[in-house]
Amino acid sequence: MVAHNASFDMSFIEENCRRLSIPCDKTAVDTVAMARVLLPALNRFKLDTVAKAVGVPLGHHHRAVDDAGCTAEIFEKFLGMLRKQDITTLAELNELGHSSKDQIKKLPTYHAIILAANEVGRTNLYRLVSWSHIDYYNRHPRIPKSVLEQYREGLLLGSACEAGELYRALVRGASAPEVARLVEFYDYLEIQPLGNNMFMTREDYEDRKTVEELQDLNRRIVELGEQYHKPVVATCDVHFLDPQDEIYRRIIMGSRGFKDSDEQAPLYLRTTEEMLKEFTYLGEEKAYEVVVTNTNKIADMCERISPVRPDKCPPVIENSDQILRNLCYEKAHEIYGEELPPIVSERLERELNSIISNGFAVMYIIAQKLVWKSNADGYLVGSRGSVGSSFVATMSGITEVNPLSPHYICPNCHYSDFDSEEVKKYAGMAGCDMPDKICPNCGTKLKKEGFDIPFETFLGFKGNKEPDIDLNFSGEYQSKAHKYTEVIFGAGQTFRAGTIGTLADKTAFGYVKNYYEERNIHKRNCEIDRIVQGCVGVRRTTGQHPGGIIVLPIGDEIYSFTPVQHPANDMTTDIVTTHFDYHSIDHNLLKLDILGHDDPTMIRMLQDLTGLDPKEIPLDDPGVMSLFTSTEALGITPDDIGGVPLGSLGIPEFGTEFAMQMLIDTKPKYFSDLVRIAGLAHGTDVWLGNAQTLIQEGKATISTAICTRDDIMIYLISKGMDSELSFTIMESVRKGKGLKPEWEEEMIAHDVPDWYIWSCKKIKYMFPKAHAAAYVMMAWRIAYCKINYPQAYYAAYFSIRASGFDYELMCLGKEKLLYHMADFEKRMDTLSKKEQDTYKDMKSVLEMYARGMNFVPIDIYKAQATRFQIVGNDIMPSLSSISGLGDKAAASIVDACKDGPFLSKDDFMTRAKVGKTMTDLLVDLKILDGLPETNQLSIFDMME
Repeated sequence: MVAHNASFDMSFIEENCRRLSIPCDKTAVDTVAMARVLLPALNRFKLDTVAKAVGVPLGHHHRAVDDAGCTAEIFEKFLGMLRKQDITTLAELNELGHSSKDQIKKLPTYHAIILAANEVGRTNLYRLVSWSHIDYYNRHPRIPKSVLEQYREGLLLGSACEAGELYRALVRGASAPEVARLVEFYDYLEIQPLGNNMFMTREDYEDRKTVEELQDLNRRIVELGEQYHKPVVATCDVHFLDPQDEIYRRIIMGSRGFKDSDEQAPLYLRTTEEMLKEFTYLGEEKAYEVVVTNTNKIADMCERISPVRPDKCPPVIENSDQILRNLCYEKAHEIYGEELPPIVSERLERELNSIISNGFAVMYIIAQKLVWKSNADGYLVGSRGSVGSSFVATMSGITEVNPLSPHYICPNCHYSDFDSEEVKKYAGMAGCDMPDKICPNCGTKLKKEGFDIPFETFLGFKGNKEPDIDLNFSGEYQSKAHKYTEVIFGAGQTFRAGTIGTLADKTAFGYVKNYYEERNIHKRNCEIDRIVQGCVGVRRTTGQHPGGIIVLPIGDEIYSFTPVQHPANDMTTDIVTTHFDYHSIDHNLLKLDILGHDDPTMIRMLQDLTGLDPKEIPLDDPGVMSLFTSTEALGITPDDIGGVPLGSLGIPEFGTEFAMQMLIDTKPKYFSDLVRIAGLAHGTDVWLGNAQTLIQEGKATISTAICTRDDIMIYLISKGMDSELSFTIMESVRKGKGLKPEWEEEMIAHDVPDWYIWSCKKIKYMFPKAHAAAYVMMAWRIAYCKINYPQAYYAAYFSIRASGFDYELMCLGKEKLLYHMADFEKRMDTLSKKEQDTYKDMKSVLEMYARGMNFVPIDIYKAQATRFQIVGNDIMPSLSSISGLGDKAAASIVDACKDGPFLSKDDFMTRAKVGKTMTDLLVDLKILDGLPETNQLSIFDMME
């Protein structure tokens, strides 16, 4: 028997043969299934679509005789196609059908319930979930029954709802052998309340049912359970908890375009009594069996397991403890000499013992390998978080921040000074704040080191706080750093940290508002707010952490921890993320934060343009320090740059209006002041309405106000409080959890001022000092280049940090720039985000003009795609600085220029793949000046 969608046609033939007692043991060939194998380019496999694809005429579609004739001709065409592949038997045809994942993606799907009964089942479940998202995803995850059968150990399969394979087969009247085959596949069968399937009784339903027929379908499933000894379980198919919660699902489905969103089935969690009432038509005894007895039976088949493993599984690097110890001592001896100063050896040994005894050495070695690789490739790495509090991190090369107290060290004879009276004056500050000094032993200029950051900020006084080593790599190097983790651990051992995007307040508000407006229903604001809160937090999509890498220990399978998938189910990417949000498994697996940042990229570009080693830039340059209090070092006045009073415009951390106002209020004198200001700027409720008020009222100064989390612990210990309690208070305050009454009493007992306690209670989040120090070190180097290498600075800034640069507004002279700035200033309250970014960049351009530099016009053959270039004393903008010309289009133009001069505008558009509108703009900007319209030469051109 040959048919198109054979299972449907054969079900009628088999049923009628059964009624007439006629044997019907026919082999059936389905041309739909054959089409999926032989015509994989098709997305639909309806008879007319397939007929058109193979060139078979279909006279009157849906007329039985025409459809049958068409099917026969399609079958003949398919036989010819199979012969070319040397396929001559049905067994070979079936084997061909199993060969392609793409074919599986186009098969019809059914729902099933898969329960993990034990740890083996949990791992198999995660394996199936992973493959359903990675290998077989097509609009929704799917898994072939053959694969499910292969990894069935530890799993229990339920027949699911009306979208399940068994229920669908019963609805279409499948033959008894087919139904028997389906029943045998499942471990238990499911029936559900009639309300779940009432949509099948609607007039617009294709095969409309009555309530009695729905009851009969459930009765039939119960009979099948008895016949084949399968437990039948009554389930709710729960989509929300309480009946009134259906409004949330209604609104979310409406926002996604479901036309029947207002026809919500009662998919709420019913009580035992409600379920018994639902199934009274089965009789009291049978209702109790499916609602109570069998549900408990299935539950008893499942062991008590957790969705995530409880154990910690860090990666292993052989001899990491000794490697870390050796690295640290080699560096320490290199800097501090053969005989280490006691403060150095004691701090190093205390940290190493803490790190190694708690099993954290491997994390340090991983970070060290990544940083050293980046440095070897020419990119500095900035440390984030509190890792700079660790002297071991400094000595192993993970961070540049030296957390020891300020001190002098001789690079020649290794003389050091940690505890002279002169040095002790700078406790709590930075080594670079101290005056220059000559070595008393050999006359060499001493180096000035130290930021005075306690190790306990990082790992706690017991040293058992989980270290979080976050690193800022150059944005253009980040992907290479991610790839390098595979070199360290091996292919298949690293995964991107997955995230789950949920419905936010504003989006939910829009959904609710639109829902009621479309239906002309008025709701009070309080009711809308209530419904919004019910929608907030619902999963919308999946994604990936911007720099998080999850590391799997060798010997373990990722499926024993979490399923995996592509971010947002994007089947075009090779990125694989954890299916669970990474927070769910960060107690199991190590997460590396390999983040991208502009500062290392900008410093690398400055190094390329100037040849200056950024590590050699002095951190005590008075000219750089002056940028944070005036414009004098730039050789201009505030009037030259629209009244901007400082020279910190464009400097990371200090270039925004908010940051500059902080600088004006605090009047920094030392590098350490800048570190404190950076801490204030990155905290929440630390400056505004807190430290700013205290400084204005004269109760505190920039030196005494709480600026970073470390300040709290150090200050409380200095007041004589217990160190462990001081650490606990710091941790609570920095997370915005405030102070417990007993802590306040203890603080008062140790003469902690009222204003200090008040400040602690206001704080919502605090920045670590080590992180602030690392940021300021990067910013200082950029500021140094701004003074001493202005062309390089502006070329790098406009290339990397200028997010709103516009060639037409900024590069055609100072007068035009001032005209556009005046226009923006008139509209300041209504500027879009993009216009605000443009105005910010205009200020830096005005500063550049004021310092005597200009832009040269873009030369189409010399300009780079995304990088500005130094041309003499001036700068040539990048092609991407032209509004509307993206990075890809700019790169395409650069590639086209490599093939020689353009003959005409038509030639330019063809070779550079640029549209007419952009070409006309380039002509207006005189960038394509002189090019004829076409390659054709006219007689008038020759006469000229």
